[in-house]
Amino acid sequence: MVAYQDFVSLSQSGDSEERGQAAHLAAQAYLRHTGPADEHAALYAALIGFLDDPSVRVRAALAYGLLHAAEAPRPIILALLQDSEIISRAVAQYSPALIDADLIGLIRKAGLVILHAIAMRERLSARAAEALIARQERDVTLRLLPRDDVPVPQALLLKLAVEQGIDDAQIRGALLGRSDLPAAARLALVEAAVAALRGARIVKGAIAAPRLERLLRNAMDTALTAIGEGEAIVGETPFASELVAAERVNTRVMLHAVVNGHVLFFADCLAALAETPREKIFTLLETGSRPALNALLARCGLSPAVRNMMARLICHARAADLADDVTARHFVVTALTEELIVEHDGIIPPELEEAFAYLSEQNVALARRAARGVMSAFAGDFAGERTMHVITGDDRLALPAA
Repeated sequence: MVAYQDFVSLSQSGDSEERGQAAHLAAQAYLRHTGPADEHAALYAALIGFLDDPSVRVRAALAYGLLHAAEAPRPIILALLQDSEIISRAVAQYSPALIDADLIGLIRKAGLVILHAIAMRERLSARAAEALIARQERDVTLRLLPRDDVPVPQALLLKLAVEQGIDDAQIRGALLGRSDLPAAARLALVEAAVAALRGARIVKGAIAAPRLERLLRNAMDTALTAIGEGEAIVGETPFASELVAAERVNTRVMLHAVVNGHVLFFADCLAALAETPREKIFTLLETGSRPALNALLARCGLSPAVRNMMARLICHARAADLADDVTARHFVVTALTEELIVEHDGIIPPELEEAFAYLSEQNVALARRAARGVMSAFAGDFAGERTMHVITGDDRLALPAA
């Protein structure tokens, strides 16, 4: 406890440090006061008086005493918000007494330091976030976007992706890290990332052009179908319908969706193409006969050869876990490839050439992925029980000279 006379002595001292102590004591006393109203009013008047102190140290001590209190008097907080930068920055970043109207008015005219401080507040509303981004300060935007706890309107995220994320790798990365990024924006940013990789000298110098093109195209297909699968699970946006309308869904994309277990996205694409309810599509995919599947695929506009191939793939996929089992994917692709070769006597029709090339490409990639864990698993199962045969001089294979 500090006696009243001692407080008066501190507050009237010529030493700014002592006046700062008095200001901090008055702030704490005001916040914790439970006595008569006139005492509370006297403490409030004392706080007002400290606002006019010529020393920044004193006003900073007052601000520190009120900084984290939601019940701090708003007139004093607003006055401190207009004080020197070291004080206003702390108030802008920490004071819970400030409401959206205070912050938005401040954001519109504040300098970069205050904008950074507001972007680091513990809680920010969508309106405040939108106002911060509207200032078009790149560093502030980069500080704000990685915060998944700060809601940003979907339309604004899409605008940022199109206007800044396409050409700015840091903005693109920050946007892609957000879980609430719209599917259309995510797809556009992934396409921009693929284009950047394709043009990077370090990538072009390390990977042969044909193989790089295959890798990037496969990555783009996987990204597209994975985004579509996520949207299909949530079921809130017509992502597949938008892709169909933009003519982004082709045979390769639908094959990739099935092969990688993105069946919900595949079903949404069929529903959009055939203009058929999604529930009916699911029933046909799960239990429909080959003639029923062919009829559905014909309604989607697929040619006879393509729909016959897709129907075969759907039937194979019913018995396999394509979402998580790479070996199952390899088996299904291999089986479908061999059936196509046998059915067409090794002469693949022109309308199936692109699809067959895709299947062959996937067959190689999936074989590699499926084989990676085989040797290590084998070694783990037989560790200490089997040994490799040592080649002696007599066992070596003698090759004729060229």
